[in-house]
Amino acid sequence: MKAIALTRYLPIADPESLVDVTLPQPSPGPRDLLVKVEAIAVNPVDTKVRAPKDKVESQPRVLGWDAAGTVVAVGAEVSLFKVGDVVYYAGDITRAGSNSEFQLVDERIVGHKPASLSIAEAAALPLTAITAWESLFDRLQVKTPPQVTKRQSILIIGGAGGVGSIAIQLAAKVAGLEVIATASRAESRAWCLELGAHHVIDHRADLVQQVRTLGREYVDYVLILNNTDQHMPAAVTVVAPQGAVCSIVENAELLDVAPLKNKSARLCWEMMFTRAMYQTEDMIQQHYLLNEVARLVDQGILRTTLNQTLSPINAANLRQAHAALESGNTIGKIVLQGF
Repeated sequence: MKAIALTRYLPIADPESLVDVTLPQPSPGPRDLLVKVEAIAVNPVDTKVRAPKDKVESQPRVLGWDAAGTVVAVGAEVSLFKVGDVVYYAGDITRAGSNSEFQLVDERIVGHKPASLSIAEAAALPLTAITAWESLFDRLQVKTPPQVTKRQSILIIGGAGGVGSIAIQLAAKVAGLEVIATASRAESRAWCLELGAHHVIDHRADLVQQVRTLGREYVDYVLILNNTDQHMPAAVTVVAPQGAVCSIVENAELLDVAPLKNKSARLCWEMMFTRAMYQTEDMIQQHYLLNEVARLVDQGILRTTLNQTLSPINAANLRQAHAALESGNTIGKIVLQGF
């Protein structure tokens, strides 16, 4: 089968950083689906895993953690899907990725593709939808109407990126939160407002002062999607007493979270690969989550965050997508379609 892989971890400008290869087609294990991949999306995790380091792989390593395609074979214990089903998923970082013609993925972390979306539009959603959903509803423990009667607020730092683009929609349209998103350019501000943000402030300026200018001393929740080290001081300052802060970005320095103590406020982390990595008992929740996202999309409540499509799926186009993400200026998601 065709695939895009690496053996060395190189700068993306190096043509050997991602190369076209031919690999054997895999066979499904007991709970695996074998999916014919038709579209893939690129995420910051792809660039972080591929980033230069002194390591050489003995066999080609396939990256990629977003895909949509068709089930062509199933394992002996599969019960949620059948051959011919069209699916979307983010996969498992401990297994071979989606940058290949065929991929194995555990059925418990796969959803049925939204019927109203094209295959490329669907491929843009899984990783970011899972991350945003788990951040809001599992980690921050945001309640949805009618569980809450008073409107609450959230600050989403990094609103125009892939996760921010779906988090804004979930927070505003599903949870009914007042959404303050951050963006630093005119086009990214417009994107956040289009997706449902009520206010957009600049993460390159003083976040605390900008929140206060909106007439709020505190927000109930803070979701950090960019540069935890830079934004944690503002997050612990503006989060409300008994509120919560969640980050999806690892820190490089020690974080001063002492101000959370007097507020009895929580700090939590989100990594969407946790359930698959540790084979948690609730791993199947990602199946249900993706099916619920598909339902919300098909009802017109959520929209795809696809913003650019490249074709075909090959090393040259994938290197282009990685370079775009590394520039830090992308809005929404980049998808590659068709081998």
